[in-house]
Amino acid sequence: MKKLLTFALAATAMVGAMAQDFPSRPITIVVPFAAGGPTDTVARQLAEAMRPHLGNASIVVENAAGAGGTIGAGRVARAAPDGHTLLVWHIGMASTASLYRRLPFNALQDFEYLGIINDVPMTLVGKPQLPANTYRDFENHIRANAGRLNLAHAGLGSASHICGLMWQHAMGLQQAMTTIPFGGTAPAMTALMGGQVDVMCDQSTNTVSQIEAGRIKAFAVTTAQRLNDHPTLRHYPTLQEMGLRNFNLTIWHGLYAPRGTPPAVTQRLNAAMRAAMRDPVFIQRQNALGALVATDNRITPEGHRAFVTNQINQLRVVIEAAGQFAD
Repeated sequence: MKKLLTFALAATAMVGAMAQDFPSRPITIVVPFAAGGPTDTVARQLAEAMRPHLGNASIVVENAAGAGGTIGAGRVARAAPDGHTLLVWHIGMASTASLYRRLPFNALQDFEYLGIINDVPMTLVGKPQLPANTYRDFENHIRANAGRLNLAHAGLGSASHICGLMWQHAMGLQQAMTTIPFGGTAPAMTALMGGQVDVMCDQSTNTVSQIEAGRIKAFAVTTAQRLNDHPTLRHYPTLQEMGLRNFNLTIWHGLYAPRGTPPAVTQRLNAAMRAAMRDPVFIQRQNALGALVATDNRITPEGHRAFVTNQINQLRVVIEAAGQFAD
């Protein structure tokens, strides 16, 4: 018994020392999408806000785009479980479990869940040349031109892809538009602004500045309630208002570490994340993009994991109904 007690005390001391010494080198936050996109913006703002709470350690954001985010996520799943390689990913953590028949990781088994960062509204937007100016006119235009319009998204498993699937499914428009995938949010938005594609459903973090500049047209938001506190998005109705009952979609972002990262390290990372999310500057920067910083139980590792588990089950229904899968 004495030996067991001695071992337990030594283990406790070692874990405490590990947390005290962490981080011992620069931290890398992997974003599984191209630079300049909405997830990249969230990660860079979070990294800046977390630094003071991790001893002003260097935090580098690296972009590892490809395969709907699964390449970057797979890289983090295989990384050394010491807290120095992290992942910021969105709803793709839940959707890829159904979209991809084969994945280089298991979403629920290969990561330590550190907490949800924010909720980002989606906006239904169109190219500036569209003749419609209201959602109802927009809907009528699509139905009147069935088969002649196209819907852009940033790649299989992207937030814009999931939003487009859900909207088309709710509207019964699966055959009304041609879906055009791009290699990321930036090229999809460029094509929309240039009039090469007609419609996209994308995160407010990527669309607000373009809406304000008049480069694209906005028609609706996907949240359950109007965004009355946002100076730009408050002018647009929700899809529920427009008749799509129970349509409520926000794109959340979460922070992850490789499975096996020591609890003392994940606890320190979670504490730094939560402190960053209370930073008034971080909150203001997120709100300016239309994003709402999370404050509920999902900011805990346990709440985060339970939430993603539920999201996997919910999204599987929509994805299987759409029949869009990748090998």
